[in-house]
Amino acid sequence: MGLVQHFSAYSSWRSAVSDNLLNLHNWLNENELGDAQSELRLQQLLERLREDKLIIAFVAEFSRGKSELINAIFFGDYGNRILPSSAGRTTMCPTELLFDAGKPPAIELLPIETRSTNASVAEFKRFPEEWRNVELDTVSAEAMHAALSRVGAQKQVTQELASKLGFAIDAEGKEGLRPNAEGLVEIPCWRHAVINFPHPLLEQGLVILDTPGLNAIGAEPELTLSQLPNAHAILFILAADTGVTQSDLAVWRDYVNGARTRQKGRIAVLNKIDGLWDGIRSDEEIEQEISRQANSTAEILELDPAHIFPVSAQKGLLAKINRDTELLSRSRLLALEQALTAELIPAKQDIVCDNTESEAADLIIRTRSLLETRHRGIAEQFTELSDLRGKNQSVIEYMMRKVKAEKEDFEKGLQRYYAVRSVFSQLTNNLYSHLGMDALRDETRRTREAMLEAAFTKNLRTAMKNYFRHVRANLDKSTGEIAEITKMMEAMYGRFSTEHGMKLAAPAPFSLLRYEKEIDRLEKGFNAHFNTLLNMMTHAKRGLTQRFFETVAMQVRRAFELINRDIDHWLRAVMAPLETQVREYQLQLKRRLESVKRIHQATDTLEDRLRELAQMQATLEVQLAELSGIAESLHATLHAEAKEAGAIAAAA
Repeated sequence: MGLVQHFSAYSSWRSAVSDNLLNLHNWLNENELGDAQSELRLQQLLERLREDKLIIAFVAEFSRGKSELINAIFFGDYGNRILPSSAGRTTMCPTELLFDAGKPPAIELLPIETRSTNASVAEFKRFPEEWRNVELDTVSAEAMHAALSRVGAQKQVTQELASKLGFAIDAEGKEGLRPNAEGLVEIPCWRHAVINFPHPLLEQGLVILDTPGLNAIGAEPELTLSQLPNAHAILFILAADTGVTQSDLAVWRDYVNGARTRQKGRIAVLNKIDGLWDGIRSDEEIEQEISRQANSTAEILELDPAHIFPVSAQKGLLAKINRDTELLSRSRLLALEQALTAELIPAKQDIVCDNTESEAADLIIRTRSLLETRHRGIAEQFTELSDLRGKNQSVIEYMMRKVKAEKEDFEKGLQRYYAVRSVFSQLTNNLYSHLGMDALRDETRRTREAMLEAAFTKNLRTAMKNYFRHVRANLDKSTGEIAEITKMMEAMYGRFSTEHGMKLAAPAPFSLLRYEKEIDRLEKGFNAHFNTLLNMMTHAKRGLTQRFFETVAMQVRRAFELINRDIDHWLRAVMAPLETQVREYQLQLKRRLESVKRIHQATDTLEDRLRELAQMQATLEVQLAELSGIAESLHATLHAEAKEAGAIAAAA
């Protein structure tokens, strides 16, 4: 089973998980056990599964066969090339291949001139009118090829304009774009391209990121700070005949190796091994040459040799189109696909499985706890009323006084609960004063002003460093406030469990560690790509300010948006169980008191009430059994199918 088939199996697994969650959602509504928070959490889970993407990025210098490799791996069964692939430079701007069912097949192109603003590509995606649209005729291969060739369009501009748009200029063409005889330089027409194409893999959530070469990739730092780090796999393509050149090494060190903190998900591909099939050397000599290049590449890139794959993308594509199994085997393309399958899909599946199970399990535990509390309350009522059989009026009055006393005692405890809610609200406000988007906007504004006012390079660099220092200080303060909220809620959970017999597990912990790591990564990227003497000397202060806020500050804002979302979920989750149990306990006390009153006033017979309680008990037992069945089904779907897919991938 190849990568295409495995990804389809993964998509089917994801659909099965969604069906289980929908079943849970419908069951909660039918049994009137849901609330606004559980509804929101389930909808968010389902939305995440619907929008789940598997992102594979292809990175290389020009003319390494990157586009051909994409065609060979993903579109060989299509019978033709999807991406233009020819000698020279075909990918001139970052290109995303994906499918959005809400849009017609088309290419969206963002003009290169948008770099003169301080807005990122992500921001421009919110404004469709800024993009140029080219319709895709998916029926005609020729029309498709003609439309897609527009992605690589270039134009000649002055050196001044090219510099303003962020391109480095170098008279020798080694460290930047080389001017022609008229003093003009050639730049891409487009800053970014999004190809919306109805291919089966793309429809299932695959996103392919095709990146340009060194001179172009360096001018779009959003790639380095956001898109490449967010990719689930990065394929770095080299030419088998040349191995790792200086420009290849620069791309690897600056944009691939620096974009991730571990080797997992990074694969180097030695393409064009068919260039060694010259008809003169023997198969053994060719194999020795390929092995030598692979070992040398692994050593230079400091990469595990098992992550180096020699292939012929062109022959692999040809073999798939012609269904030539012998040529496909010789192209070695299947070995690369199997490596992607074995490493990428199971890892992605594990992440989705863990995230889904933790959220769903919390909802199921809360619902089960609520049902068990109701069942326990009804059992207590049943025991109390059974004990009243054959008793006189004075015993019934005593029972009524006892329940009233319990109610009064609980209401005294409620005063502590309301006091805790008040303190909880204050602590929450303090937390948001440091983590909230308003605080971040204020810090961003202050930094921008300091950068623009800076008279010297040292002051400019200090302003940028202070930005990260203040952001990290806010995270540190927030960690202390989260610990205080957790400690207070643990004490309150324990008190209500002890004093009123409520079934309350310890509140879920929350850590900002992963967000702190993200800020560390962004600061590292900033230091590597902005905070260098060369940058300070070669870029105008205002231009550097724009580039800084276009990339780094935008990524910090995204991180804080995620923090705010997760903190909001945690704060709701940490208070919700206590609120639910308090409401349920109040309701049970009220029902107990009403039952004894009705019997005391002879408005209801004891046996009628006992039969009513027995029926309620039976209903709750059925609900508990149904909930257990739903939980077991979800667990089986998440784990049994995930393990099965993982076993198949490992054996492939």
